[in-house]
Amino acid sequence: MTRLWIANPLAIFAEGADGGLVVEAGRITALVPSGETPPHDERFDASRHVIIPGLINTHHHMYQTLTRAMPGAYSHELFDWLKALYPVWAKLSPEMVSSASELAMAELLLSGCTTTTDHHYVFPDGHEDAIDRQVMAAASLGIRVILTRGCMSLSEDDGGLPPARVCQSEDHILSDCERLIAAYHDPQPHAMTQIAFAPCSPFSVTRQMMCDSVTLARKHQVLLHTHLAETEDENQFCVATFGARPLAYVANCGWLDVPAWYAHGVHFAADEWPLLAQAKAGIASCSCSNMYLASGICPVCDLEAAGVAIGLGVDGSASNDGSNMIQEVRQAMLLQRLRYGAARVSWADALRWGTEGSAAVLHRPELGRLTPGAAADLACFTLDELQFSGAQDPLAALIICGAHRADRVMVNGHWRVIDGTLVDIDLERVHHRHQQLARRLQTAG
Repeated sequence: MTRLWIANPLAIFAEGADGGLVVEAGRITALVPSGETPPHDERFDASRHVIIPGLINTHHHMYQTLTRAMPGAYSHELFDWLKALYPVWAKLSPEMVSSASELAMAELLLSGCTTTTDHHYVFPDGHEDAIDRQVMAAASLGIRVILTRGCMSLSEDDGGLPPARVCQSEDHILSDCERLIAAYHDPQPHAMTQIAFAPCSPFSVTRQMMCDSVTLARKHQVLLHTHLAETEDENQFCVATFGARPLAYVANCGWLDVPAWYAHGVHFAADEWPLLAQAKAGIASCSCSNMYLASGICPVCDLEAAGVAIGLGVDGSASNDGSNMIQEVRQAMLLQRLRYGAARVSWADALRWGTEGSAAVLHRPELGRLTPGAAADLACFTLDELQFSGAQDPLAALIICGAHRADRVMVNGHWRVIDGTLVDIDLERVHHRHQQLARRLQTAG
């Protein structure tokens, strides 16, 4: 096996690795102290690069890249925003799902993200292969994925928010999830593709579906995911509808008895934090989206202090409106400082949330760290752009000065970005196709 020495970086987010690290067979096999030369077959000079673990995106809706900055939606908060966009999303075509996934994954890779989730829950007629298309997009780009089979079964006719066209029967949903698990889910450490099950929200499916989700997760040993405690409106809706706050409701359905992670977690009460920790639940904090929709600020430091795993997510590209993970890390730092003060939240905290923290949320301890035995997933940034001029601490500069684009990105030991360009991907073609389909969707009758 070829041993690659990534040598003598400008800075690296790992202890005892000032001389770089060695990669072999998709794993990090050694950290190199300053001044040492390890056994190696190839050498990459990283003296211009700041190296961090590959960023991990714990929440996204990739289809939403087709509906960025849409008039009629961008001045609303969550429920009204959804009502404005659901009729547009109901016109998605299968080709649009493929294109949106490809573009979002390309954006993520270029921002230093090596592992991403996606929460696809909109299934108009003809979308039976939506997740299959996402698997294909991920394989072509070489990005590691945990794709969640989302769903909605309660339409506006049943007291829900979405039109009936994007909902499915619960028997079909469960059957399709089992099909996807059998076809694509790799339960082994270092897996490139995994499947999770993800009802859109507790109020977008029936209570029976929430309970059946737990049965399915236990049977196949997969994770569960859903939106929870994103807004106060959601809390009030759940109390009015179910007689319980969102966490109590999902707990009653068995969700705290199986591995699960929740998107947003902005409005959990203090007495709910220990329940999340005891369940080993994780939170995908989505700073840009929560700010955009005026949802509030997730109490990240308090949740983490209570023992809850914290990761970061870009969320959908109709409430962010981008798929840039290194920028999401910076936004997390800024927003949490606004809540807790500068002394309590450092750039290193935010970077940890986007790497090791996100890995913990997804129950993937082999990811998010630069250490022997971990996956060879890493991002290399240069500090050649104007915003870095004068920066004294190269690692801190990535976050504080606002890095946007990685120079090199490695996934599973393979370079997927070189010189700021995707490997073996015609980005101009990807962009042009996506733009055409976005116009088609936005003007569809």
